[in-house]
Amino acid sequence: MTLLPATTPAPDATAAPTDTHCPYCALQCAMTLTPSGAEPATAAADAGPSRRAAPEAGPRPALPLTVSGRTFPTNRGGLCKKGWTSAALLGSPDRILEPMARTEDGTFAPVSWDAALDRIADTLRRTRQRHGADAVGVFGGGGLTNEKAYQLGKFARVALGTSRIDYNGRFCMSSAAAAGTRAFGVDRGLPFPVEHLGRASTILMLGSNVAETMPPFIGHLEGARAAGGLFVVDPRRSATARLTDDGAGMHLQATPGSDLVLLLGLLHIVIAEKLVDADYVAERTVGFDDVRRSVSTWWPERVQSVTGVPTWQLRMLARRLADGRGSYILTGRGVEQHVDGTDTTTAAINLALVLGLVGTDGSGYGTLTGQGNGQGGREHGQKADQLPGYRKITDPAARAHVAGVWGIDPADLPGAGIPAVELLHSLGQPGGVRCLLVHGSNLVVSAPNADRVRAALATLDLLVVCDFFFSETAAMADLVLPVTQWAEEEGTMTNLEGRVLRRRRALDAPDGVRSELWILSELARRLESPSTFSTDSREVFDELARASEGGLADYSGISHDLLDTGRPVYWPFPSGSAGTPRLFHDRFAHADGRARIVPVTPRPSVHTPTDGHVRHRGDELHRTGTMTLITGRLLEHYQSGAQTRRVDELLAAQPEARAQLHPATAVRLGIADGAAIEVSNARGIVRCRASVTTGIRPDTVFLPFHFPADQRANLLTSDATDPISGMPEFKTAAVTVRPMEASA
Repeated sequence: MTLLPATTPAPDATAAPTDTHCPYCALQCAMTLTPSGAEPATAAADAGPSRRAAPEAGPRPALPLTVSGRTFPTNRGGLCKKGWTSAALLGSPDRILEPMARTEDGTFAPVSWDAALDRIADTLRRTRQRHGADAVGVFGGGGLTNEKAYQLGKFARVALGTSRIDYNGRFCMSSAAAAGTRAFGVDRGLPFPVEHLGRASTILMLGSNVAETMPPFIGHLEGARAAGGLFVVDPRRSATARLTDDGAGMHLQATPGSDLVLLLGLLHIVIAEKLVDADYVAERTVGFDDVRRSVSTWWPERVQSVTGVPTWQLRMLARRLADGRGSYILTGRGVEQHVDGTDTTTAAINLALVLGLVGTDGSGYGTLTGQGNGQGGREHGQKADQLPGYRKITDPAARAHVAGVWGIDPADLPGAGIPAVELLHSLGQPGGVRCLLVHGSNLVVSAPNADRVRAALATLDLLVVCDFFFSETAAMADLVLPVTQWAEEEGTMTNLEGRVLRRRRALDAPDGVRSELWILSELARRLESPSTFSTDSREVFDELARASEGGLADYSGISHDLLDTGRPVYWPFPSGSAGTPRLFHDRFAHADGRARIVPVTPRPSVHTPTDGHVRHRGDELHRTGTMTLITGRLLEHYQSGAQTRRVDELLAAQPEARAQLHPATAVRLGIADGAAIEVSNARGIVRCRASVTTGIRPDTVFLPFHFPADQRANLLTSDATDPISGMPEFKTAAVTVRPMEASA
């Protein structure tokens, strides 16, 4: 994978550059923004007509900023296509530049901020009076700054009094978070600085395509590749899997949904071949005997029959991980976005613990956070069951501490809410959510069983969306509020390694655009909320630090001023400490200091080919004409595409959805490369084009989840969830594929 250059043409020497970080993934690559002298788009010139269903495209304006890479440990000066083109959105003609209200004929017309906020506050007040506080819901996002995520959680619980808050990180990191908390007592994506990976001789990557989702990350894999030790588990021959070519490692092309069995088989081999780090297990863990018994039936030949991975590959990988020359195990969404995602991630952690990798110098386990602030977004109050600092909302001491910071009675705090999918199921239902505020999410594209979600949104008494553009969700709203983009705001983000970073303003926002901090403050005032809701990001962060003090994710020793020094800052960072770049070196976060090795077992395959939960039955389904759908992202894609589909350079490279099919499958179905096809099941139909490639299994079809309308992959995915984490089943769905003509 080739990274884009780290430099741009020299900007105006009189312009003041601003050091900040990329608005996209959790690698949070460092960049410098330099004003180019062009003015941002204005409502008069570029917003399109004032009465519309969505803004119309106007002339493409000059970019208000130029972007250059900046030397930093995560990206070493490199940027991917998304980061390189990120400034294009700041002057986009699609930008919403004033509040927009839906009219009687279904189009949108501009309204004043006072009118919009008065209407929202009045409706929320009436709804709470008639139906109770939990009739109002809040849905947040993993791209919000720490300050916004914190203030949103506080607003929901204090100003609205509702327990009905969750966020799109439930679709991303919830299984990894649940597994990490269960095993270690705390969840931090990478409990070590990312540059430590460069010293490893062996890295096992499960369900992650970093070569396309966060390209600068692959620089940290070079040590393992040079040692022939990069192992990638993926049903597709992805760009990351191809990094194993030419002796750099090995691609294990397992059947979709079989990762849990593969990991149990690896642990069986480690135990049978006496590769266990016995001293580490005895001194630092509990539960090994139960796990040893639980994996006894997963001998290599049985694992091969389920996963399709040859026994020699399994044995080679197990021995390589145990060779003591520095090994890491990394998981991603491909193993986590399942109804057994927590157990599968737990199996990966078990393997790492039994090998003595976690918390030791030169080795470790980690999970790769996807969204820009997926880590910080879940630490400080957007999750249904958490208060700031990773505090449980059901813990009396946690409630008392946070209520004290907020100046309210702990009894006035609501209890635990419900996870995202359950919250979405409640929309418009008796006793459910009747008004929904959406911040930083595009549910119509990103939620599982997407048509069910779209129908539920249409039943609401009030839908308010804060966004930069008319996303597919914003297009359904009653009110759309235009908010600041990353280069127009101050704040902090927490990246995939638990490092807290400064986001800095490089230019002023357009006149009609407001920060969510201001919006929440104005709504709280209209609702006569107790406590205070500052509009200043420094003040909000200082309050977050106090609220998190003593929690697992303790930020009490961090401030904007500290971050502005450039010093590396990793949480937990209690006041007076130096922070924690590497967790678990001496002890785990459980009271006894030991990690939990937890037995997990695959569930029996009881699902039918139409319900979307395919488990260890790829060959059988293929023989009956049904295939397994897997989903993911490509290089030019970020999440639901609400931003990246508006960047010409990115859209030109991937203008439409393409379903990847194996040549043998294409021949069997009579499908040519580039042909129009339908991918369908009982939940919906996706219409797209075929991309015939040997890089996928014959029993599998791949779709990116980036596209709107009838190209939405999530029309087909199931909203059944992991019972522990609430994660939906995104990564396996049973589908039928046919040429478009065959369905006419």
